[in-house]
Amino acid sequence: MTRPLDERSPVFVIGAGIMGAGIAQVAARAGHPVQLYDAREGAAADAKRKLAASLDALVMKGRLAPEFVQATVARITPATAIDEAAGAHLVVEAIVEQAETKRALFAQLEAVVDADCVLASNTSSISITALARDLQRPGRFVGMHFFNPVPLMKLVEVVSGLQTEPAVAQAIFGLAERWSKTPVHARSTPGFIVNRIARPYYAETLALLQERAAEPAVLDACLRGAGFRMGPCELMDLIGHDTNFAVTASVHEANFGDRRFVPSLVQRELVDGGLLGRKSGRGFYVHAELTVTGPATPPAASAVALPSAARWRVHGHGALVERWLEGLAREGRAFERVEDSAWSGLELDGAQLRQTDGRPAAQVAAETAVRDVALFDRVGTTEPAAGSALAWSASGGATEAWQARAAQCLQAAGWQPQRLRDVPGLVVARTLAMLINEASDAVLQGVCSVPDADLAMKLGVNYPAGPFEWLARWDARQVVALLDRLDAHYRGERYRASPALREQAWLQEARTT
Repeated sequence: MTRPLDERSPVFVIGAGIMGAGIAQVAARAGHPVQLYDAREGAAADAKRKLAASLDALVMKGRLAPEFVQATVARITPATAIDEAAGAHLVVEAIVEQAETKRALFAQLEAVVDADCVLASNTSSISITALARDLQRPGRFVGMHFFNPVPLMKLVEVVSGLQTEPAVAQAIFGLAERWSKTPVHARSTPGFIVNRIARPYYAETLALLQERAAEPAVLDACLRGAGFRMGPCELMDLIGHDTNFAVTASVHEANFGDRRFVPSLVQRELVDGGLLGRKSGRGFYVHAELTVTGPATPPAASAVALPSAARWRVHGHGALVERWLEGLAREGRAFERVEDSAWSGLELDGAQLRQTDGRPAAQVAAETAVRDVALFDRVGTTEPAAGSALAWSASGGATEAWQARAAQCLQAAGWQPQRLRDVPGLVVARTLAMLINEASDAVLQGVCSVPDADLAMKLGVNYPAGPFEWLARWDARQVVALLDRLDAHYRGERYRASPALREQAWLQEARTT
């Protein structure tokens, strides 16, 4: 690549749908002359009219200057033929997610554009290496994956195939920065960064639904309580179950049937029934009955005192442990502190309320010979918002009196307890562990760096923290132990720990011995 890309470089965008129109808007806003093309007659002109109307509405609200909007819209010209790309310095494709269709388009483009024109695909999951296979100059081909809505979402994945020239990837990285985006480098592997690492966020909830561990609204509430903006079920309803299922199936197939990415029968049934989410009016939720904030949040827990007990023991560390210590001191209760305990939680007259370590409560009860055992989930914050949900479960042999006292302890710490069936890892702990695990494998395999994995997940899917930020607040040894227990329980490949994560756990153990 010998020609730099700057604000004077003409940009040709192919595909006038939501993504293509958004890319054209961003490029024009940055000062580029932009041509927008779509194979559907009149689609590019319609897209420009809709864009002008939406920007004019922002002018009316005082959010944009009229001169800026006029200049942006004036830089976009609808094109009527692919041949009009002849003078482009950059072509960005945003058409249907079909590899053969994209390959045919880029073969056609190579006969039109000059040798220095960069060809970019907005594909979200198709291999950049595979798309470049038949090109005469594959070194100039690169992935430029935007997120919807393009004008608002900051992240751009700059994806390099095996033949992408480093200078081309770096030129697109710099261009994305000048477009006021936050780019990250990714190697072309199934799902790139975000669509790969995010799979467990959906998969763990779908697996829990298949086990009938809880209703969708309960699981969503628990993950929102951990800091996520939307729960998995409401997010899948928003994305569309057909789209979400197709991405999962694509990643699963591209990874030769790796069970870590196996699609869900629960979601397949929704797709087969046409229950696609918001776009069809019903998915996990009936959307005519929803408010703009999604499924109902559990009612806020009112101030609750700790239950009575003759003997209190406070084990280990963590957000809830600190809350209980404060509560016991405030209420003047006598208690024994066991800081170096093998587990974290409360012991009341021999009954145990523990943070999950990946075992079901029934297994803990059997292995400790304690009948009254209850487990609580990992929490995302020490200061829960009013009504923050927290998953918990109890051994099938636990007395009703102990179950009520366990729930009361969680309420006294400021959380709204949400009862799950006795499943290993509950919901937040197993979900975070699997997100960390998938990110660890992605870095190990050279897909991205640790900082880019964190940045991509926070900007691309609005996670409250990146996977390695969660790991820093946790402990690699505990994460691996939780995954190993899930693996032993389910006896499959899904929960195998990343070699990189296991190595980190060993190194932590070596430093403490």
